[in-house]
Formats: sequence, structure tokens, C-alpha cells
Amino acid sequence: MLYRGTSIASTAAMQLRRWVVALCVVTCGACSGAIDDQAAAGGGAGADASIPGGRSGSAAIGGEGPKPPSAGSGATYDGSVSVARRLSRAELDNTLRDLLGDTTSPASRALAEDLYSPYDNDYGSQLASSAYVESLEVFATEVAARAIGNTTQRAKLIPCTPTANTDRACFERVASAFLRRAFRRPVAAAEASAYDSLLDLANEANAELIGGSAFNTAVALLVRSAIQDPEFLYRVEVGNSLNDHEIAARLSYLLWGTTPDSTLQAAAESGKLRDPSSRRTEAERLLRDDRARDQLHRFHAMWLGYRAIPQTPELAAAFARETNALLDRVIFDDAQSYLNVFSFDQTYLDAALADHYGLPHPSAGAGWVKYGDSGRAGILSHGAVLAAFGKFSDTSPTQRGIFVRTRLLCEELAPPPPSVMADKPPAGDRDATCKYDRYRAHRTSAACAGCHNLTDGIGFGLENYDLGGRYRAHDDGLPECTIEGRGEITGIGVFHGPAELGALLVNRGLLDACVVRQYLQFALGRKLVANEDVAVDRLTRAFAGADHKLSDLILSFIESDAFARRVEPEKP
Repeated sequence: MLYRGTSIASTAAMQLRRWVVALCVVTCGACSGAIDDQAAAGGGAGADASIPGGRSGSAAIGGEGPKPPSAGSGATYDGSVSVARRLSRAELDNTLRDLLGDTTSPASRALAEDLYSPYDNDYGSQLASSAYVESLEVFATEVAARAIGNTTQRAKLIPCTPTANTDRACFERVASAFLRRAFRRPVAAAEASAYDSLLDLANEANAELIGGSAFNTAVALLVRSAIQDPEFLYRVEVGNSLNDHEIAARLSYLLWGTTPDSTLQAAAESGKLRDPSSRRTEAERLLRDDRARDQLHRFHAMWLGYRAIPQTPELAAAFARETNALLDRVIFDDAQSYLNVFSFDQTYLDAALADHYGLPHPSAGAGWVKYGDSGRAGILSHGAVLAAFGKFSDTSPTQRGIFVRTRLLCEELAPPPPSVMADKPPAGDRDATCKYDRYRAHRTSAACAGCHNLTDGIGFGLENYDLGGRYRAHDDGLPECTIEGRGEITGIGVFHGPAELGALLVNRGLLDACVVRQYLQFALGRKLVANEDVAVDRLTRAFAGADHKLSDLILSFIESDAFARRVEPEKP
């Protein structure tokens, strides 16, 4: 325990719960986000100094939130509802790293895993349960103790030298500086002074001190309080037109997955970020930082399903190096057409991974190797992707087909009927040995064929590659079950293996709109709705017109007027 013989912990915890409940009550309405270029009226709102870190206005926290305007509603914009978004575990870890120098990934260790759909930032699934609130208290206590226990970080937190443990002026200076960074906006004096009670508690109670003094203990309580505050945990936006600090947070969390740095904060303070060209300039700077690479690595891992794959740690790490090297080379280093991610004729290997795939060794310890006539090309050949959509300890033609249909073509597939036992492998013919024959019922049953004809034919075109991404000529352990490897996207064309699948998707222009749609879903923290198709079409044309450079797609979105404003939803 951090404290003994004192009421500091319980008093602070009760105070924090009151603040959370109060803010959730006053923010039970909704704000919305438009992603088009129609003009929108309205403005922001000021802060409510009666609640530390509080705001007036409305912003739903957690849950589904209000319904978006319907496609046929006659709305004059192409947007839909967005509500206050809670920081994901990854965003919390990144933010605490940049805010407090905490590199221990505390959120990933202490808090329940986010739900992925496929992204971890969908506000519709961010329910604030009592278990989550209780876990936050433990998490915040440990983070605050580490921050104060580290002399380097403590010196950054406390820019003044307190004359005594009761030095209120120094404490308010600490609170003002820290809260501004934690809440990602200027903090009024009344907001900072609302935390003065923590200094009183630390001095009045018989506490086990953190950092050697009651003043340092009070600072630890301040940190603990702030990182449980909804203003820290949620990205709260108020009004139609975003203010510069809200825009800065949108920029930083989209491109870096973390809090704005001092340069971006300074741009917000100067009022530059509502200007599209200035916003683009800042976005270009952020994209040059390694944190932008890490963020796009995460986006692809969630989108393409390989964020958690059933492989040994060593092999999973080699897969990650291979895939991240391809993304970095195409998107950042060479600034190639993004479509080359799906058709690139080389891959990044070390000797062990080359042996795993049966490819030539790189000339050095690790490096780029040409695929040659191996039938491989692009990211769909990578072990990370091929390992991601298996079932029953083997490859699943159905799951791989669903992956292509839903993740790469952005199609919606109906769920299986209730009578289907989806948690059991297909039995097929009673005496069938080979997988292709076991899947026969999917092709011949009227109840199954409608959906499975859309998926299984794609998956069987990748069946020559096992769950580790290795080539095989027959079913595992069954040399009599030769794998033909022929695949078909119904109505589009046939292919054999990942290289031909990638080429088919690229050459037929099937990826463009889905890439845009997936990135917007990630950027907005929710699934898109029908009336946003106009925005998708506009950005897809811009993407194609810029030789499919992903950075240009991102910058076009950020530079648009829509990035800096929201439109209120229709009232029922």
C-alpha cells in the first residue's frame, strides 16, 4: 500500500468518482463529426470551473451514442455522429510515455484489452464499467508513484522549488503546467486551484511519503487524479467548429497515437491549426517522425488482422520486421504507390526467415531478397497475414475468403444461420480425407453455397501456403491430397497464390476505395455510414490522382475543412 493510517487514498478516490459521475452526467448529449467540405455553423463552449477539468456543452461518453443522419434524410453534409472517444490502451501507453517518461506500458498491463472491430478505438464498444474504473485507480496509483519516484521525471513535473511542504503557489504552478499537458488544452486558474485540496490532504494525514516529502506526495496525488479524469481519458470535443487544441489532439492521435508535442501545442496556441495549409504543414512534420511509422504499423496490423497471431515469439518478431520493413519502404522511404504494398517483388528477411520460407538468404545478416518465380509478391505473401485467418489449428479457406471480402474489398457478409455449427470444422463427405472434399457441403448445400461461393473459392487460392506462410504442395501430412491452389473472386477473375491475388486486386482497381474506407474508419473511431460515401468517393479520387501515395491520402483528409469541424446530428 502507498499510504497507511491516512484517508488520502479513499478521499481522493471518492472525489475522483464524483468528478467522473458529474462529467458523465453533464455530457450525456452528443457531438458529431462531418467528413465532407460543406460549411457548418456553430462554435465551441467554455470550460466549467466547478468540476476540475470540466467543460460545458455536450459529448456522449461511451456507448453507441446518438444515431447518425440517414442517407435519405435530405442532410446537406456527408457526416455522421462522433462522440467523445476514450484513449485506447495503446494510446494511453504512448501518452504516458510522452507525458511522464513511463515506458512500462502500464495500461496494457493493468487494463482490460480493448475490443477490436477491427480497430481498438471504436467508441461504440468503449463502455466504462465499474471494473474498468477500479482498474484505473490501481493503474493511476502505480503510474503516479513511478513518476514521483524517478528523480528525473520528478524534476520535470516540479519546475519550482517549494519553500515548504505547504507551498501552495508552487503546487498551483505544478498543477497548471501538468494539467495543461494532460488535458491537451489551456487550464484556467480556477481549474488548477481546485486540486489544492490534495496538498492539504498530503500535509494533514499521517502518510507514507512518496518522493520523500508531503509536497511530492501531493504531486503524486495530482498525477493520479489527472490521469483518471475524463478530460485526460477521453478526447472531448465541444461545438461544431473545433478549436485549435482539439484539432491538435486530432492530428496527434491520428498520426502518432499520442498526445501533442510542444511544437504542435505552440501551433495551437498561435491559432494556426484552423488554417488548412498550416494544418498540412504540421501533419507533414508529424509524418516525418518515427512515431508516424509506428502508428501506421499498428493500423495495418489491426486492419489486416495480424496484430496477434499464433506463432512463436521469435517467428512473430521476424514476421513483424518483414512486414514493417515493406510498409516503411513503400510509404516512407521510397514514397512509392501504396498499391506496391500488395505487389512488391522483394521482401525483407534474415537467414532464419529465408529458410522458413524456402527463399534465398540475404547478402548480409538481414536484407531485401527478390521473390523470383516463387509465386509470392507483396504483403499477402507474408507469414504475418497468412497466419492471421486460420481455424481449427489449420488454414481456413472460409476465413481467408472472409478476410479478402471484408478487409480488402470492404464488403458486408451475412452471418451464418443459427443452425450452422460454426465452431466445428466441416465434415463434408463422411469418408472424405482431403480438405477440399471436406468442404464439399459448402459448395453443394443450398443453405451454404450462397455465402461460401463468395469466400471459399478465394481461400482455396491461398491454400498452398500454411499457417506459417510456408509453401506446401499437399494437405499437411497427407501427400495423397494434392493442393491445386486455384482461387477465384466470383465475377472478377481467377488466380493462383498471393502474387496473382495481389495483382488481380491492384489491376482491377479493387483496393482503392477500401483503403480509403478503412483509414477513415480508423481515423474517426467508428464504422462509416451510408451518407459518408460521398466523402469516400472524393478521397478515393484524390488518392488515385496522387499516384496512390498513402501520405497524400492522409494529408488530403487532414487538409480538408471537414477535419476541423463537426456537424450536429438530426434530432429524432
